[in-house]
Amino acid sequence: MKILITGVHGFVGSNLVHALSAEHEIYGLDIIAPEKEGVVKTFGWDVLSEELGMKNDELPEVDAIIHLAGKAHDTKNQAQADVYFKVNTDLTKKIYDYFLHSSVRKFIFFSSVKAAADRVEGDFVDETVVPKPKGPYGESKIAAERYILENEKMRVKNGQEVYILRPCMIHGPGNKGNLNLLYNVVSKGSPWPLGAFENRRTFMSIDNLCFVIKGLLTQHVESGIYHVNDDEAVSTNELIEIICEALGKKPHIWHINRGLMEGVARVGDVLHLPLNSERLRKLTENYISSNVKIKKALGITELPVKAKDGLYKTIKSFSK
Repeated sequence: MKILITGVHGFVGSNLVHALSAEHEIYGLDIIAPEKEGVVKTFGWDVLSEELGMKNDELPEVDAIIHLAGKAHDTKNQAQADVYFKVNTDLTKKIYDYFLHSSVRKFIFFSSVKAAADRVEGDFVDETVVPKPKGPYGESKIAAERYILENEKMRVKNGQEVYILRPCMIHGPGNKGNLNLLYNVVSKGSPWPLGAFENRRTFMSIDNLCFVIKGLLTQHVESGIYHVNDDEAVSTNELIEIICEALGKKPHIWHINRGLMEGVARVGDVLHLPLNSERLRKLTENYISSNVKIKKALGITELPVKAKDGLYKTIKSFSK
């Protein structure tokens, strides 16, 4: 197949190029356009005109578009809201309009589980949830999803297939996201004081993600929204144990009374301390996403990489 990947120079894009380029012809669309092994050519976004025609160098005819380009979730809340909508929403509209007026057969859009829910109400979140994003990241992603769904009739008329993916936090070697922040704390020997909170979360290893993308590209899968994540949820305590195992260290997990820690957090609200009620909630809440729908669509019962094995591989790469 000929595949166009937007955001091809990012973490996920680079891994997809590595996973797909041996069997497929890969082109890129990005804000930068250096040569990249496995990519025939990378184009700049200005190649798409506002009138859906092409400028200068025309994009080649491709069989599929994987739209990764976007503004990542800023955990420090430093990004302005309009940046999220300009990148996550407007760029998606631009590339999706091009797709609808082209002969491309498949379109894979990387949204986020945060477009579905900032917090999980109940045991897990899946595709049946009524979206309730909170903040510009999730709101800009759901706005892009809605634009895609608003053009459903034209897609069906064209016989095109569209997949909206909502991944949990994607990780893998070369990733320097939130896992790396926790790694830095644990690697210094600092104890984890929130061991009494047995919260569980789902993650998405890059190897499992590439497996899913290969399936969507090569199989006939019904268009729709799909949550993508590893099969098993992992607690923060288990994650710390995985980090320590990778480092060859003994984990230091303190099971301090939950009520006491909640009281400390309330004091933090008043005194503006690092640990406040909102941060405690973020650190200790459950966030479990269900991947039952995508596995059924691909005709599988489990993904190839176990959650703990994928996390260990990622953590191990931090010390190299």
